[in-house]
Amino acid sequence: MKIVLGESAGFCFGVKRATNMAFEATDQHHRICSLGPIIHSPQLVKRLEEQGVQVVRRVADIDGGVVIIRSHGVTAEEMEQIYARRLEVVDATCPFVKKAQEYAGLLSHEGYTLVLVGEREHPEVRGIVSYARDGEVYVVSGRKEAEELPSRKRIGVVAQTTQSYDNLREVIDVCLGKSQELRVYNTICDATSVRQDEARAIAGQVDLMLVIGGFNSANTTRLAQICRDIQPNTHHIETADEIEPGWFGGVSAVGITAGASTPQWIIDEVVKKASGSGK
Repeated sequence: MKIVLGESAGFCFGVKRATNMAFEATDQHHRICSLGPIIHSPQLVKRLEEQGVQVVRRVADIDGGVVIIRSHGVTAEEMEQIYARRLEVVDATCPFVKKAQEYAGLLSHEGYTLVLVGEREHPEVRGIVSYARDGEVYVVSGRKEAEELPSRKRIGVVAQTTQSYDNLREVIDVCLGKSQELRVYNTICDATSVRQDEARAIAGQVDLMLVIGGFNSANTTRLAQICRDIQPNTHHIETADEIEPGWFGGVSAVGITAGASTPQWIIDEVVKKASGSGK
C-alpha cells in the first residue's frame, strides 16, 4: 500500500515558535502558566503540563510567576490585566495573528466598519475583535453571513489567519457591493494556503485520507473538510490510536496530512500504524 505524506504537514512557523518559547521558559522559570492552551494540540499541552506549565482560563486565576501568551493570542483587555498585575510575560502570539490584531485596530480607529472573516468563538478571532475598539465589528464565517450585513460607507476586512483564500474572496465580493469604500488587509498565513492546496492534491489521488490534529483545531478541521469534499473516505484523527483496521479494506493508496498544531511524533506514529494496517 502506498503512503502519500504531505510535505507541509505539521507545525507551522507560529506554532513551532510558540512551542519552542514555552519549553525554553520551563528551563528558565519555576512558576509558569499559559493563558489558554499554548496551541491546539492536547497531546503537546499535556507534555508541557508535565514540564510544569499550568493552563489557566482567566487572568484572575494566575497566581504570580510567568505567563505565556498562546500562539492564538489573547484579548486586548486580558493583556491590560496582565500588565496591570506586573506579571512577567512570554508573548508567544504568532506574528501573523499579531499583525491581524494591529490591522483590526487600525481600521477601527480610522472609521471603518470592521468585517472579520472567521469563526466567531475561536480564541484567535475573539482576540482580533478586541482590538477594534472604535466602531462596529461584524464576524462572518462566509458569503451567506456576509450577505446579511448592513450597507456601510466604509468597510474594512481582515481574516482569521487560517481562513481559505476562496472564502475571503467571496466575503470581499459581497462587501464590495455593500460599501462605497472597501479596504482589505490579507491576514491569511501563507502556510495555510500551502497546506490546503497540498491536501487537495493528495486527496485527489488516494483511496483514504487521514487528517491529523486536535479536534479543537480550526485549521485541522478545515483541512479535513477540504479533503472530504474531494475524497469522502476522509478521517480526522488526533492520534494513531484512533485508526481502525476496517478503514483500509480495498485501499491501495493512503494520503496523510496534519494541521499546523500537530507535533511530528504524532505524525510519525500515524504513518507507522497506517503502513502496518495496509499489509
